Parts: sequence; structure tokens; C-alpha cells
Amino acid sequence: MVERQLTGRHAGAVDFEALNSWHTDAWKGLRVAVFGLGKTGFSVADTLVELGSEVLVITQQADDERARLLEVIGAELVVDESLDVLAGGPPQRLLDFDPQLVVANPGFPPSHPLLQWAEGEAALPVWGDIELAWRLRDKVARPDGTPVEWITITGTNGKTTTTQLTATFLAAAGLRAAPAGNIGIPVLDAIRDPQGFDVLVIELSSHQLHRINLTGDGHGPAGELHPYASVCLNIAEDHLEWHGSFEAYRAAKAKVYDNTKVACVYNKADEVTMRMVEDADVEEGARAIGFGLGVPGPSDFGVIEGILVDRAFLDERHHTALELTTVDELTAAGLSAPHVIANILAAAALARSYGVETGVIHEALKTFRLDAHRIETVAVADGVTWVDDSKATNPHSADASLKAFPSVVWVVGGLLKGVEVDELVAAHVERLRGAVLIGANRDELRAAFQKHAPELPLFEVEGIGAGKGAAVMDAAVRFAASLARDGDTVLLAPSAASMDQFTDYADRGKRFAEAVRKHLSGEQP
Repeated sequence: MVERQLTGRHAGAVDFEALNSWHTDAWKGLRVAVFGLGKTGFSVADTLVELGSEVLVITQQADDERARLLEVIGAELVVDESLDVLAGGPPQRLLDFDPQLVVANPGFPPSHPLLQWAEGEAALPVWGDIELAWRLRDKVARPDGTPVEWITITGTNGKTTTTQLTATFLAAAGLRAAPAGNIGIPVLDAIRDPQGFDVLVIELSSHQLHRINLTGDGHGPAGELHPYASVCLNIAEDHLEWHGSFEAYRAAKAKVYDNTKVACVYNKADEVTMRMVEDADVEEGARAIGFGLGVPGPSDFGVIEGILVDRAFLDERHHTALELTTVDELTAAGLSAPHVIANILAAAALARSYGVETGVIHEALKTFRLDAHRIETVAVADGVTWVDDSKATNPHSADASLKAFPSVVWVVGGLLKGVEVDELVAAHVERLRGAVLIGANRDELRAAFQKHAPELPLFEVEGIGAGKGAAVMDAAVRFAASLARDGDTVLLAPSAASMDQFTDYADRGKRFAEAVRKHLSGEQP
């Protein structure tokens, strides 16, 4: 039993191991501080209020609608714009509330002063929304009375597409399945859906993974995830400003494999993911399943002469393979970029581990389409293809996008999040017709181009700040059009976050598409 001695108005011990089910009364009256009021933070507060806990939400800024809804459901809200400094210490209301537990929004980095106070001076257990959801996953049981199964997905890139594909394959097989997590649907909302599910396909960010499967005070077996199947699609430098180092980022991603029950899926082209599986403490009988674009081994998914195949989930896998689909069919559906094929293979491996037939996967792929802003063709005119891959928010994803096209005018830039772009530029100089730099961190990009491609035509969109997204893209498209020739692709693959000049990556992609249409119609910005 994990206990913690409290000193506040309800002095005594909290049995955190008893907080292991939706149906226990142990949640009633529990004082919980929720840090952050984004979509995830609100789902945490809403869930805890429904359970009968006392809830205090602490946030640096609050959306008006969510603030109003908190009042309606009966949670208390404190907005303090100085939370990232805490010069005067934690908010007095938080101290008076004397929380027994903290649940932190994924946006709070480990270095945040409020978290350091909670885990240090206050010695409070700090959970993430994923640990809370795992403990409560039995709210709506499956027909056999057991809690919903989880399939967990992470990686530097491709998480959302793979999550959507996996959920699509499972649903096509007649299972009650849904995507959730970092994909935009909080897991706590999914586990409270009254219809219930057989399996949830959960996209996990490194921020969320950082807070799962912890040991020590306030954690323990009741909160440790045991996914049915799991995958880390790839690993490359990203979110270093949040984690503090690549080692910490990698360690967080590796947690996706912990306690996996059936299948640990890894990327054969990314040795780090294979090492993660080798080092993971999994349940007895869990298999390692590789995926890659080459000929697969007997426990792998891969491609043989243009055919995507499964050589893992069949009795005669040492001598035969099962066909999933063909590259030609994927080309017709706009799904033939190499990194998209890799995502399809990973998703197929996860779905096959759950018993989905290959024919079901084949049929589902005929109608599956990528989300907007993911290597999306905006227009084709005068031999030039305009492609929006605004979701390419780091060098690893931009690298995959660039590899899909032979001759590119590259629109690149934004907030680089502490990662290096030197190698990315060097790797693609030979395919570049030119580049257009946007965003706040142009200095780093300019230096990389001057080092590796000093003769390459280069334009910069200068002096345009936050909230000026339309003007940014009007200028970028104008410059790109002056460079592009017949057969070229003008590719928005920024390799950076968007919040310096746009609301988010979707806004950035939308502005790009609008600017392209204006330019092609002859409309003056």
C-alpha cells in the first residue's frame, strides 16, 4: 500500500492504491489541484468533479468559455499570470486548499516552478492525465466485464496518422474502437463515453509519457499502464526545451513499451526504437514486431516488389507472407509517400496484433485519407505542384516530406524549439531549387544555407510579426513562385513550430493554401 501522511485540514493518510477504479468511493472528497486549463486540463477537472473530488484549477491564462464551464460544474479557478516565475511563492489559495494530489497538464515542463514546488517543498504526488485515465478506464466495461484495452502510439513524427489508421482498421473489423489522447480527444473524455469501447488507440506525446509509470509516493501498480500493443515510430531531436536534453526526451518515448502485453512494434530503419524494445520490461509473451520499407523478416511487416505484406501474424511466417495492399493502390489514394507507407505498416502491425484480418485492412485503405496539412496537395498549375505539409514541425518530419519530391522550392521556418537544422539542410541541398525563410528563427536557417548551399537562391520574409500570418504567406508564395519551374514542388515543410506568426500549424497551412489560390487567380494581396 502506498500512503502519504498529510498535515492539512484532513490530516491522515491517503491510500493511493485505492484510487484504482471509477467505482471506488476513495475519490470522494479528495482535494486535487489541477495545473493548466487547456483541453486536457478541463477534461481532468470535469472528471474529478464527477467523481466527487474537490478541485482547484491553477492556470496562467484561462479561456472564457472553459472558465465559465468550471464554475458551472463546481470547480474553483485561480488565474495567475506569474506562475512561470513564482517570485512570491505559490498562489495563496493553492496553499490554503492544501491539495492531496496534483494532476498536471502536459504543457507544464518538469522545470516549471509550480511543479518544482509541488514535487519538492510540498512533497505531493504529481500525476498526468494518462495515469488518471488508466486508473479510471473501467467506467464503462466491455461486454465481458473487463476494462477497455489500450493500444499506445508515440514517435517524433507520424503519431496522428498512425493512430487514425489503427483506429480505422479496428473499427472496420467491427470493433468498438476510437482514437484518443494527443490526437485531440482527451483520454478522459474517451473513457467516460457512455457507449464504451473495446479498444482505445491512444496517441501519446513525450510530455504525457514523461509522467507515466512513475514509482514512489502516490504512484504504484494501480497507476502503471499495461497496453495491449505499443509502438514508437521513430525518434529524433524535438521538444528539447521541454525535456532539457535528448536523453530525457528519448527516455520518455521509451516508456511507451513498458508492460506491453502482446506486441511491441518498432521501426527497423531506426535502431533506437529497437533498443527501446530490447530494454523494455514487458509482460511475458509479448513479441517484438518490426516494420520497414524493405523486405521483411519472419516477424516483420514490409514491402516486397511493391506489395505491403505481413510476415508476423501467420503460422507459416518463415516461408510465406500475407498481402495487405500495393504501392500502386496507395498511390491512387494519395498515400504513397515513403513515410506514409511506414505509418501504414506500423498501424497494420498494431491492428493485426488485435486480430484484424488483412482483407479488412486492404478495404479500409481504399477510403482512408490523410488529414489536412499533412503532405496535402493544394494546387497544380503550370507544371508546379503546391504542397502543404505544415504539420512538419521538426527536422525529422521535414526530412521525410522533402524525400517525397525530386525538385523542391522549400518554404521553411518558425520556432525551432531548440533543435539543430544544419544536417537537414545539408541532406537536401541537391533537391532544392531554392528556399524561402519565414518565422522568428531565420538566423539559424540562414547560417545553415550559407554553409551548405551558398549559391542557392534564398528569400526571406522579414519584419512581419505575430498575427500577420496572411501577409507572411502572401510574401512567401510570391517569392516561391518566382523560383519554381516546370516539374518543381513548392513545399511548405517548416521544420518548426508556428506560434511566432500563426495560431497553430493548421492556421499556417490554411494561410499558405489561401495565398497559393490568390496567387494563381491573379488576385493581388
